[in-house]
Parts: sequence; C-alpha cells; structure tokens
Amino acid sequence: MITLHHVPQSRSMRVLWLLYELGIDFHVVEHAFDKSLRAPEFLSLSPAGRIPALEIEGERMFESGAMVEYLCERFPEAGLGRLPGDMDRMAWLVWVHFAETLSQHVAALTQQHIMLYDDAMRSPTVMKLEAARIGKCYDAIEARLSTPVENRDYLLTSGFSACDICVGQAVYMARHFRRLDDHPETSKWYARITERAAFQAVLPGPDSALLYAQDFYEAWDG
Repeated sequence: MITLHHVPQSRSMRVLWLLYELGIDFHVVEHAFDKSLRAPEFLSLSPAGRIPALEIEGERMFESGAMVEYLCERFPEAGLGRLPGDMDRMAWLVWVHFAETLSQHVAALTQQHIMLYDDAMRSPTVMKLEAARIGKCYDAIEARLSTPVENRDYLLTSGFSACDICVGQAVYMARHFRRLDDHPETSKWYARITERAAFQAVLPGPDSALLYAQDFYEAWDG
C-alpha cells in the first residue's frame, strides 16, 4: 500500500500528480500546514517535519525528488521516468531536480508574504530579489522550450514525463508571485500540462485548507 502525506499547494502536489499519472492504487492523508507537522507521529515519517512523506510497503521516504525517482523506477511501464541508458536520462534528472531550484525561491516568498505576520519582519528587498530569481528560472524553462527541435511540447524531446510534473508544479506555486506574461512558450507549456486530468485531480478541494489565500501577491513596499 502507498500512502502519501500531503498538504495542498505544497511540494507534495508533485508526488500526488505523479501518483495519479501512474494510475496505481494509493491513499492520501491530507494535513494542514501548521504545528501538527512537528508532532512526534509525523516526525517519525519525516524527521524534519516537512511535507511530503511517503509510506510504501513499510518503508518511509521524505524527499519529493527521491520519491519521484523511486516511483518512476518502480513503475517504469508508465513511461514517466527515463532509466539509465535512455536518450533523455541526463536531461530528465536535471529538470526533475531543477524544480527544487525554483521551489526554493517560492518558499522564500511564501515566508515573506504569508508566514511572517508582523510587517516589520518583512523585507521588500528580499521580495524583489526572490521574484527576480523566479524570473530567471522562467528564463531557463523558456530557453528549453524554445529550442528548435521536433516535439518540443514538453521539457524532453521524448515527450511528457515526470520532469513536466515537477517543474510544472513548481511553476504552479511560483505564479502566485511572478506571472508568466513575458514567457510565451512557458505559458503555452504550462497550459498544456495543467489541462491533464491528473493535474486537475490534485487541485485543492472545497474543504482543503489553502496555503495561498490569494491568486497573486504583489511585492510589498514596506
């Protein structure tokens, strides 16, 4: 049995999206993004108190990138991974883990805009720098998608994969702080992958506790 511990609008979305795309049986335990993640019961699953956590046949995992690699290797018939020897293996690894580069800038802005309740603790400089760094990440995605090769509908020439899931989910979060208006190829790619039924299935439900109460957060000027 596979059990994913999940917080809506967090990195665990990428693992949940992957599980839906794999078409396998799994169970989801939804958590709020609060102090309950520091409870001993949850720390036994994820020792740093971070989401996601994955239980699979008595074993536990607590890094989303590792989960993606393991699940793609465990269920290769779905074609979402690129195994050693595959043409796109190197690029697959790069883009799966590039999602974390983008997510770190999103995490900094989430802290600035949402987690810090006292305005005196917020930094307009940090907000502007991190938003600019998200823009640089968008530039990297845009350059990849603009490469003049056949079948550049996705990050890999060989088609849709877990790369698109991981980076797409990071862009889902990043769009709360930096729009895609000046990245046309990235916008088209994002629209394409988020039309998939598996992505629609991971969106927060009506009873979910939202991390982002707004669709977009403007830079704060102090």
